[in-house]
This record gives sequence, C-alpha cells and structure tokens, in this order.
Amino acid sequence: QVHIVESGGGLVQPGGSLRLSCAASGFTFSSFAMRWYRQAPGKERELVAVITSTGRDTDYANSVKGRFVIARDNNKNMVYLQIHNLKPEDTAVYYCNAVSTVGDYWGQGTQVTVSS
Repeated sequence: QVHIVESGGGLVQPGGSLRLSCAASGFTFSSFAMRWYRQAPGKERELVAVITSTGRDTDYANSVKGRFVIARDNNKNMVYLQIHNLKPEDTAVYYCNAVSTVGDYWGQGTQVTVSS
C-alpha cells in the first residue's frame, strides 16, 4: 500500500527557515520523480520544486528560486524541501507528490504558516 506522509510544517516568523520532509513507502521510490506543490487559501495548487528519480536534476518555480532547495535520499525513501527566508506569501499547505509512468501518488500535506 502506498503511503506518502509530509511533516515539518508549522508557524514561522518571516525570514525564518523550515525543512519539510516527505516519507514514502509502498512503491519503488527510486523510480519516481518527486515534486513539492503548495496551495494557499483561495488559490490553485502550485508546483514549487521537482527532483528527478536519481536526484541529479532539480527545478523550481520562479517564485521560490534561491530560497527553496529540494533533495532526496533514495536509501531512506525520503524527500526534503529546505525553505529559507520565509515570506508571508509562502503560507500554504505543502504537498509531496511522487510521479512516474506507472503512478501518481500524493500525501495529505503539511501546513506552513508564515506570520509575525
């Protein structure tokens, strides 16, 4: 059974940092590209970061380039999103997504709130 569980969200002051984690199981993790999405209240879900199955290549939304870093550990079936210099507009539910030609799996999300 596929499980994707995000963690690490919380309330952070502007300028702070967070590391989100995503634990995956039930599928061949190393064969899947991993993505982080976010959805702010009243807005559409936005793709913010992607990492290839091997971890060699990454890509980011323009809105987060230079502040977000995606990484993965295929030995632990984990993917991470390090967020620096948090801004109020980063407030959203952050979702982890595993995607390949054979599957498309989602977690339940973790809330990130940036506020003073």
